[in-house]
Amino acid sequence: QVRLVESGGGLVQPGGSLRLSCAASGFTITTYAMRWYRQAPGKERELVAHISSTGDSTNYKDSVKGRFTISRDNAKNTVYLQMNSLKPEDTAVYFCNAFRNFINYWGQGTQVTVSS
Repeated sequence: QVRLVESGGGLVQPGGSLRLSCAASGFTITTYAMRWYRQAPGKERELVAHISSTGDSTNYKDSVKGRFTISRDNAKNTVYLQMNSLKPEDTAVYFCNAFRNFINYWGQGTQVTVSS
């Protein structure tokens, strides 16, 4: 059974940090590009960060560049999103995505709330 399970979300004050994890099971992420998306209430889901299957290439949404870092540990079948200098506008449900050709796997999401 294919699963992506996100963890690490929570409530944090502005300026704080969180590290999200996405653990895959039922398949190996080695040949998949991995992405983090987020969806705020009343808004569409948006791509936040992307990492290639080899980890050689990363891309970020402009508003998170310099604050967020995506990484992967293929040996652990896990992807991470380090989020620093968090802002209230980063509040959303964060979803992990595995993508290859026409295959898309999604996790259930983890809530991130940035508030004082």
